[in-house]
Amino acid sequence: MSKTVAIVQSFYIPWKGYFDWINTADELILYDDMQYARRFWNNRNKIKTAQGIIWLTIPVQVKGKFHQTIKETKISDPRWNSRHWETLQRSYARAAHFKRYRDIFEPLYLDCDETLLSRINCRFISAICQVLGIRTRISWSMDFPLTEGKTARLVDLCRQAGADIYVTGPTAKAYLQEELFRQAGIGVKYMDYSVYPIYPQLYPPFIHEVSILDMIFNVGPEAPKYMLSINR
Repeated sequence: MSKTVAIVQSFYIPWKGYFDWINTADELILYDDMQYARRFWNNRNKIKTAQGIIWLTIPVQVKGKFHQTIKETKISDPRWNSRHWETLQRSYARAAHFKRYRDIFEPLYLDCDETLLSRINCRFISAICQVLGIRTRISWSMDFPLTEGKTARLVDLCRQAGADIYVTGPTAKAYLQEELFRQAGIGVKYMDYSVYPIYPQLYPPFIHEVSILDMIFNVGPEAPKYMLSINR
């Protein structure tokens, strides 16, 4: 039986493409053994407000020039959760389905006492998958022995997970050594984010590249209809 695996860093309340990526796979391996990078998607994402696009950023402790993995990254301000929830309430109170999902997301934020960024991200990713009806198994790269080599490590993770197909983002075409996958008998598929439909969204003009919370609050149970891997 064929098995597809996705391997990707954990992001904070990611955009819809991230969840299409997850839904395309039978298993998602959160790759948080990777080095934490500033100004990336691990601890922040965009939402829409009446004043325009803003970033919601989880404040984290950074070790300066020293190597720091995502899984080691700790929160620097325990009040981040209440602040983010207040901003979401102000921004989406007028959204058609905000009240429907308030009882799900309010405790996700206000009851969150996690101190590690990875665990916070997984908390939200798992909950959003449930909202969207995505049943992909989620595991961690730290659950597997890791080999050296950028592509070789991905191939070995796929092998350990029993995959015969590896699905990845379109930017991976620039660096992925596909020959190593072919030698291991693993096919490679790339996501295509170029054909997303537009959904009803507050505060025009329409923007695709925002947290999936925007789509959930605006279209509610209809959200899967605006995704590529679910509505096909």
